[in-house]
Amino acid sequence: MTKRAEQGLATRERLVAVATELFGERGYEATSIEAVLEAAGVSRGSLYHHFPSKEALFEAAMQAVETRVGEATLAASEGITDVEASLRAGCLAWVQLAGDPVVQRIILVDAPSVLGWQRWREIEEEHALGTLKLAMALAAAEGRIPRDLVDVFAHALLATMNELAFVIVRSDDVEAAQRTAAGAVDELLGRLLGPRS
Repeated sequence: MTKRAEQGLATRERLVAVATELFGERGYEATSIEAVLEAAGVSRGSLYHHFPSKEALFEAAMQAVETRVGEATLAASEGITDVEASLRAGCLAWVQLAGDPVVQRIILVDAPSVLGWQRWREIEEEHALGTLKLAMALAAAEGRIPRDLVDVFAHALLATMNELAFVIVRSDDVEAAQRTAAGAVDELLGRLLGPRS
């Protein structure tokens, strides 16, 4: 990689990191391009070289947060060989992350309105759906769910986890909402992947 390309990548990463912090603290509407430029210490031309609009910068920030969430949920289930226990660990990690103000603000509050519901769903699916499909395929291979329901169950679990996150976001008592959501995860996965009659 050339020096110029390295500098360009460093500038882009700096812009995304600063924007993520500001969007997380202030929200999309209250974060101006000028605030990002000032905090990042870059020129307007540099910003627009990498991002054609504030919305594009926000999408990059969301992608960065989604990547962090994905890494955390995968790390939570690392080394767990039982599919139900692995899914539970990943889902519980998401329940905890849903209490993070940056995750809440960027992924759950602002993204659906800034990017539109369709694009928000596409990004959510890019980051989480593949992992859930893999887990459901493993569950099907163990005879825990019907093979023809792998895809639909992966979608259903993704939707459920997002809805639990929205409950946490809207709660006046985040910790209590997280405890309730954790209990719901245990109950749901036990029923979905427990012994079949």
